Amino acid sequence: MRNEGTLVAGERRREVAATTGTAWDRLPQVLLVIGRLGLAYLFFTQLFWKLPPSFGCGDDFRFTSANPDGSLARTGGLCDWVGIESAWAQRPRKLLETNLDGRGGSDVFLPIGALARANGAFIDNVVKPNIRWFGWLIWGSETFIFVSLFFGLISRLGGLVAVGMTAQLVIGLAGISEPYEWEWGSLTALFLAIALFALAPGRYFGLDALLRPRLLRAAEGGTARPGSRCS
Repeated sequence: MRNEGTLVAGERRREVAATTGTAWDRLPQVLLVIGRLGLAYLFFTQLFWKLPPSFGCGDDFRFTSANPDGSLARTGGLCDWVGIESAWAQRPRKLLETNLDGRGGSDVFLPIGALARANGAFIDNVVKPNIRWFGWLIWGSETFIFVSLFFGLISRLGGLVAVGMTAQLVIGLAGISEPYEWEWGSLTALFLAIALFALAPGRYFGLDALLRPRLLRAAEGGTARPGSRCS
């Protein structure tokens, strides 16, 4: 039975192997870094149109709402998009819609109406009444995702938070027609976030690559028992 020191040593050997080899061997790592930086930059671009403390909402924090004819009375900033999600929560929603015979039918689709309604109820009962502090949570989460993925720092956690944020956007906004939101834009961001969460991309050309070996050594030293052998 291998002790914990053997496991840590094996982990180190795998990390060394991952950072050595030919340029061709490193290509997957380079592509992973490109994906990491791309998603980081996406969240970076979303920080400035909803800067705190007003989050672009103005002094009245008025939300976008639906007119009697179904059109939207738009406002601005974070309150605009929160209101859009609320307005669309009670409307029919389909994702991944595909017509198999090419004649305009809806043969295959994923209904997300129930999820959209639950999302709308959360927005109406939690987010809207508390937008002055909930806006900080949204903006702070997106800032954390950018910093984590850009610098490769605790990047698996950054990927997990990105999964949550993009999944919520898929439920609330993907595929709506006013304003038009291409569903595959949000879905692609979600799938990329899932991949980054799975692969912990900061271990390649990121701060995680520098910090993780030190944390492993500290964990090994902190858990070793007197008289135990570490190999």
